[in-house]
Amino acid sequence: MNKIKFFIKQSWLLIVASLCFGLLIAATDAALRPRIIQNQKEKLNKLMSSLITDANTFEPVAKACTVKTADGQIKQTDIYKAFSPEQKPLGYAFVAVGSGFADKIKLVIAMDEKLQKCYGYAVLSSNETPGFGSKITENYFKSQFVGIPAGKVELVKSGATEEADKKIVAITGATVSSRAVTNIFNNYINPVKEKIESEGL
Repeated sequence: MNKIKFFIKQSWLLIVASLCFGLLIAATDAALRPRIIQNQKEKLNKLMSSLITDANTFEPVAKACTVKTADGQIKQTDIYKAFSPEQKPLGYAFVAVGSGFADKIKLVIAMDEKLQKCYGYAVLSSNETPGFGSKITENYFKSQFVGIPAGKVELVKSGATEEADKKIVAITGATVSSRAVTNIFNNYINPVKEKIESEGL
């Protein structure tokens, strides 16, 4: 009992300070949460618009949609349908997540309205190595995914980067990050297509 009293006497300031800082962090998070969520929505809309450029609106057709990815994992994602100002459907977009070299990579992937080809991808978040893996955000690599068939892709070490085919040329010195992106495509594209078709989205 004496040891407990001694501990409390010696550490009361630390306990009070920890409690105060904890409450401060919780209050700050609660106050900023709406703004953070709004910023995330705006960033997502901006990235989707960069992929389906003729779209005027993006309507969520499946929130927290559960898909079984090609690697056997169960993932949740929101699927958005893109519309022109005349309300003509232009395609679909969704967020896909996979493991990169340093951390998780989050991509926004877009497909046409017939689910036959990809409009490409945009990077929602990534912490890949600057100067190497970070090149997944550059057009040299991203442009290879524009117009490719909406299906499985293959990562190769060399080839023609201008052709819209299923072969994706890896970034020199960043094979792991390049493979991470192709794996994300291979894991998500067909399951998301099946979900859209099966549920009539």
